[in-house]
Amino acid sequence: MVNFSGISIEPDAIVDYLKQELSLKEICQKVLYQILIKKAAQSQGIIVTPEEIQVEADRQRYQKRLESAAATFAWLNEQLITPNEWETGIQNQLIMKKLAESLFAQDVEKYFAEHRLDFEQISLYKITVPYKELAQELRFQLEEGEISFFEAAHLYDVDEQRRLQCGYEGRLYRWSLNPEIAAAIFSATIGEVLGPFQNDQGFELLMVEELIEAELNPTVRQEIIDRMFQEWLQGELTYFIHNQS
Repeated sequence: MVNFSGISIEPDAIVDYLKQELSLKEICQKVLYQILIKKAAQSQGIIVTPEEIQVEADRQRYQKRLESAAATFAWLNEQLITPNEWETGIQNQLIMKKLAESLFAQDVEKYFAEHRLDFEQISLYKITVPYKELAQELRFQLEEGEISFFEAAHLYDVDEQRRLQCGYEGRLYRWSLNPEIAAAIFSATIGEVLGPFQNDQGFELLMVEELIEAELNPTVRQEIIDRMFQEWLQGELTYFIHNQS
């Protein structure tokens, strides 16, 4: 039973809600992932020390500006967990990170060499509008210099956050883009307007501000390990389920 602000909620009610929200499968999958991670970590002799847990707990407290024990306990209470449960969660995260490093750190350079194009990046601006005709009209105005891309995004983009940022979408990897769009973007010249392309919100125009060559830096290294680890986890889960049936 879960106590939420003095109100008791039965576990069955939580499970029923997760089913109704189509979230139960995802939660069950994460539970099985945790079982598989612990089993693999034990087989490799991976452990997490109390000192490592304390360092990570302090980092999280600093990040959340929990400057006192009282503030930390209040935050934990709001999250409906105990200090021991929080520490167990931290331990699980650290075990997963150590296991991923143990399994795949030695393969990062080879993976990067084989998938180098995936890690090229672009600094991208985007405008999404609800109608294709509007997107086409905006592209014409942009090409004729009647309005700048930044002004058009600020005035017309359906996404409020992107409007405030004048169309800035961020730095994106090639692998995160639709293959057709990636091919167009990475063959475009800087400042060229592309589209309209259809997306879930309507029709988008794109403009590349910068092309960034692939580089095996610490961020990319971690992303490669994470990607390989997730692929490994999915394979282990498939094998585990198959052997249980």
